Amino acid sequence: MSARAWTLFAVVSVLWGIPYLFIAIAVDGGIPPAFLAWARVVLGALVLLPLVWRAGLLGSLRRRWRWLIPYALAEIVIPFPLIAAGEQHVSSSIAAILIAATPLIVAVLALRFDHSERVSGARLGGLFIGLAGVVALVGVDVAGDSDELLGAGAILIAAIGYAVGPMLLSAKLGDLDARATMLGALTIAGVVLTPFAAADLPPADVPTDAIVSIAVLGVVCTAAAFVAFGALVLTIGAGRALVITYVNPLVAVIAGMLVLGERPGPGALAGLLLILAGSYLATGGRPPRGRLRPRTAP
Repeated sequence: MSARAWTLFAVVSVLWGIPYLFIAIAVDGGIPPAFLAWARVVLGALVLLPLVWRAGLLGSLRRRWRWLIPYALAEIVIPFPLIAAGEQHVSSSIAAILIAATPLIVAVLALRFDHSERVSGARLGGLFIGLAGVVALVGVDVAGDSDELLGAGAILIAAIGYAVGPMLLSAKLGDLDARATMLGALTIAGVVLTPFAAADLPPADVPTDAIVSIAVLGVVCTAAAFVAFGALVLTIGAGRALVITYVNPLVAVIAGMLVLGERPGPGALAGLLLILAGSYLATGGRPPRGRLRPRTAP
């Protein structure tokens, strides 16, 4: 790849690997999960709006709300607050490793809903390897603590949303420009999350680092990362660009260790390796078909 391609790849890998770090900082600073999710999507939508407007893509969203709404629910409204709520009980590293199981969930859902993505042979073996990684993580590092189990469960439900969302996108919204799709989804999510955010506002003494984290999550990790990913896709193609799926968890674990002093246990490290290896094998060495278009950040 060219130097530009490697630079974009590194940028996107970092921008979609660090959200878990900033989510942890925000919730530790007293930001409620629903408010954090709402603030992220509103900031992201405000940044994307002028880009979509200048490209003349706003009109393409007309009469597409029927499928944009379930997509927004699966991809943003449900996962964003659940990940934040989960990180109130588990480390950012564990959250990132659990979300890395998303391709495995796609493979499981494909057994029922997408015959073209059904797994067999080595891909089926990869699915079991990846699921063994989830068991190793939860069974070794999380088991025995009810709060951590609750947090891990919330994050795994978020991962299911991340698996369902791209499948809806591929099946019902694949003809839309990805920038317009993301703006529409973020706008819907902002509207749906507003009453939940209003019902649980942050305290008056929120630390500065928590406020900065919200800004970084919305502007950098959502809007800017999406634009950078779009440029990466144009440079090297969607299939090669989605290799970041396997890099993001590593970035998240390293960020948690360097900034927050997290020390993943043996179960987390074993789970990370097994989940990444299983995801790679289960998807045939490529992201599932439903994930070949950009999505929002974790």
